[in-house]
Parts: sequence; C-alpha cells; structure tokens
Amino acid sequence: MKTISAWSPFKQPVFRALWIATLVSNVGTWIQNVGAAWLMTSMSKSAVLVALVQVATIFPMFLLSLPAGALADIIDRRRLLLFTQAWMAAAAVILGAVTLAGLIHPWLLLTLTFMLGMGAALNGPVWQAIVPELVPRCELLQAISLNSAGFNLSRAIGPAAGGALVAAAGAGAAFVLNAVSFLGVLWVLYRWRRPAIDTVLPGERMMAAMRSGLRYVRHAPRLKAVLIRTSLFMLFSSSLFALLPLVVRYELGGGPTDYGILLGCFGVGAVSGAAVLPRLLEYVSAEALIASMTVLAAALIAVFALVPLMWVLSGAMLISGVAWLVVVSSFNVAVQTAVPAWIRARALAVYMLVFAGGLSAGSLLWGTIATHQSIRAALLYSALGVLLSLLPALRYRLILDDKSDLSPSLHWPEPHLVLEPHPEQGPILVLVEYLIDPAEARGFAQAMRPLNHIRRRDGAIRWGLFQDTAEPGRFLETFIVETWIEHLRQHERLTVADRAVEDKVFSFHTGPGRPKVSHLIYSYGRRGRQRRKVLRSLKKDSEADNDGR
Repeated sequence: MKTISAWSPFKQPVFRALWIATLVSNVGTWIQNVGAAWLMTSMSKSAVLVALVQVATIFPMFLLSLPAGALADIIDRRRLLLFTQAWMAAAAVILGAVTLAGLIHPWLLLTLTFMLGMGAALNGPVWQAIVPELVPRCELLQAISLNSAGFNLSRAIGPAAGGALVAAAGAGAAFVLNAVSFLGVLWVLYRWRRPAIDTVLPGERMMAAMRSGLRYVRHAPRLKAVLIRTSLFMLFSSSLFALLPLVVRYELGGGPTDYGILLGCFGVGAVSGAAVLPRLLEYVSAEALIASMTVLAAALIAVFALVPLMWVLSGAMLISGVAWLVVVSSFNVAVQTAVPAWIRARALAVYMLVFAGGLSAGSLLWGTIATHQSIRAALLYSALGVLLSLLPALRYRLILDDKSDLSPSLHWPEPHLVLEPHPEQGPILVLVEYLIDPAEARGFAQAMRPLNHIRRRDGAIRWGLFQDTAEPGRFLETFIVETWIEHLRQHERLTVADRAVEDKVFSFHTGPGRPKVSHLIYSYGRRGRQRRKVLRSLKKDSEADNDGR
C-alpha cells in the first residue's frame, strides 16, 4: 500500500492556497487580539472590562455556532465563507479607522470585537466542514493535522508580532493589518469553483436542521461525554487567557511586547503538542494522557499566581501550550469520531458552542473574582477547578480510537406506498412488528435500548416498545417522526454501525422474513391548528420522558 505523506494535501491546489491564506489571516487575527486586549488595559484598569475583551471574542461562538452548523449543512458553503470573511474584514476596517481617529472607547471596542467574533462564529463550522471537499478521503487525517499545525503556527507568530507592532505603532495599526489579512482568503474563495453536490432529498430548513442537530446530541451518549468534559475544562482553565494581560501589566510591570512574547510561547508549545500527540497516544491511553495534561495545566496556572517572573512564566506558557493542545485536540478527535458525516458540521458547531460558552463564562468569572479579591486568588481558584474537572472522567469516558463504521448503510428498503404523502405531511407513526419467543423477552428488551437512542438521534420525537397482552410473543416498536421527509432522511442517516445494532435486535425475531414495518400518517386536522397542537404535545411528552431517564 502506498504511504501517504503528511504533506500530501498540499498537492491539492485549492487546499494549498487556502492553507497559506488562512495562515496569514490567523496571524492577523492574533495581532488583532493582542491589540484589543492591550488597548483595553490602556483605557481602563477594570479587570472585568479587560476580561470582557475575550468574552466579546468568544461569546458570539456560543450564540451562533448552532445556526452556523445548520447553515453549513443546508446552503452553499463557498458563499457562506465569502460572506463571513467579508463581514470580518469590514468590522476590522471600522475598528482600525475609529482607533486611528482617536474615537475609540471601551464599549465601542467591545462592540466591534463582538462583530468580529460573530464572523468567526459563523465561519468556524463551515470551514471545518469543507476540508473533505478539498482533499481525497485517504488524505483527510493529514489535512486536518496540517490545519491544526497552521493554526498553532499562527498562534506562535501572531502574538509576538502583535506585541511588537502595538508597542511600535499602536493598536490602530494592528487592527488595520488584520483587515488586510482577510484579502488573501477572499481571493482564493472567489476563484474556487466548488462542484455542485447532488442530493436525493431536498435540503433541510434552518430551524429543522438546528432541531435535528440538538436532538442528535441529546441522544448520542459518546458525544455528550465529550461536551461535558470540554465545558468543565474550558470553564476552569480560561483564567490563563482572561487574566494574562493583567498579570503582565500589574504583576510583571511589562508592556505589550512581553504580552505578545508570552502568547507566542504558548503557540510554540501548542505546535510542539501537535507534533508529539500521536506518538504519546502510542504509549499511554487517551484518558491517562488527558488526565496527566489536565493536572499539568492546573499546576502551570498556579505558577502564574505564585511566581511572577518573566522567564518562569515564559516557560510555563510554553508547557501550557503543549498541555492545552493535547487536551483540546483529544476532545476534538473524540467529537469527530463519534458522529457520521451527515451531522458532523452541526456536532462540531455544538462542540464549539460548549467550548466558547465555557471560555466566555470562565473569563467573566475569573475577571470578577480578580476585581473583588485579587489576580492571584482568581488564578489559584482556577487551578483548583481544573483539577476538579477530572472528576466527571469517572463516569464519562472518552473514546478516540473507536473503529465503528459510521458510513451510510442505506439498508432500509423503500416504503411500500399506495398513498403518496406530501413531504411536509405528518406526524408519521412507524410501527415495527416483532414475533419473539416469550422466554427471550428480557434479552430482546435489553437489545432494544441502544436502538431507542438511534431512532431518537436520527429523527424520532417519540419512541416506545409494547407487548401484546393477548399474544405475549408479539411486540410493537413505535416511533413518531415530525414529517414524511424527515422519516425519509432517517433512511439516509443510518450507519453501518447502526445496522449491527438492528441485526442484533432482528436476531430475536422468529417470524418469517424481517419484521413487518407499517407507516401511518396523522390525518385529523393535519393542515391546521390541531396538527401543531399534536406535535407540541408529542415533543413535550418526549422531553418529559428524557428528563425522567
């Protein structure tokens, strides 16, 4: 078998051009971040306002990640990318202009930073979702690794360059340079001729796509484990970035160059972490590696509280970059290996939402504690919290090397129809009839439990299993889907791994052939208020059932 080089994706012209343009743009973004954080310390001594700069950057991701993920799955991704890049460029131009004109003040800085964050939030899921379109499937892992390396390379270059630029020419120059950095990405996207993608079914509507994304997350245990672990780690570890400008200015007595150097050290450490992560996973389990790096991250945050010396903090930031990269990359890999392609953009969007929400809430929390107590106290509390974030690992384990086949199985036969439903007609009641040896009823019910998650995850708003009192060996599986088109999408969403679960359930069936499947359409008041009332009632009951579990 031919060995695929780590650099193979660079042979693809569009990927190569976008990688280079994105590297330049990300360097501009880090320069912008340094300028914004340092400018705020110049205008205000409030720890809360300084921490709000990071909140304004990250919080839009919390607000817009899910809509962005849905958009990435239902509209042309090239056009969405052009819009988001143009939006960020315009916001950067305005920020640079008002700063150079001397009109900037803290709340205007936060507003324009928030606008930049909105563009980044809309850009994130779609940017990750286009990677499989730019390289062959066999090179996907290498492409993702190169994107991660490029991001961390920009993290190493940008902050140091930003600190030097702010010290030499001021924050306004940093903002203008960031605006210019978007031009390369816009040019490459403009020239990219993205092939049209054929689909059998019509695209999902925006709200329906968002609901299906949330429903999937709710009924995917592996994905929920990643999200819980990510939220806690980001909440407690966010103090490192939220309070770093204050540590540099007030604890070290340094300037923007020192701030940029420390961020640059973190970036160098993150690049090193990206290089060593695969090798580390050859020797220790993912859980052991995450736990050790989490403990290391907590210890390094405590160093910032207890040893305010520039050379010590530079080393601490270098090692923190390694620890953060290993932990966060492990979470990201766990997300991507837990979901099939049809929901990947939305799953990544929810992951980014949780990531950003934890980072934003943590930044505000540590800024508030630093204001009312001290910077040192906030950092020490944060370090303790990072250690406590390991406790959920006792219940929520992460799987990075799962070999489950998540490709579409397409094994459900087309429904036999005499009456052709309208695509938006519903709700739809699906009945699956099983004939089971009554002695095997308990084992059958246990085998049905994972199938319950699959049905709900892929579109069902209600699921149940019923036994016939007159014929104890007859069981009816029932699930309800909002519309006929949503049920047809269930046919496309089933994976090869899901088929293995179904085959185990079907092995209990003693009747001829496969279990009988029937499709019933709600008919009374289907176009009016009664239909909407039924749907609301079903969803409410479904949520109550889930809460009870």
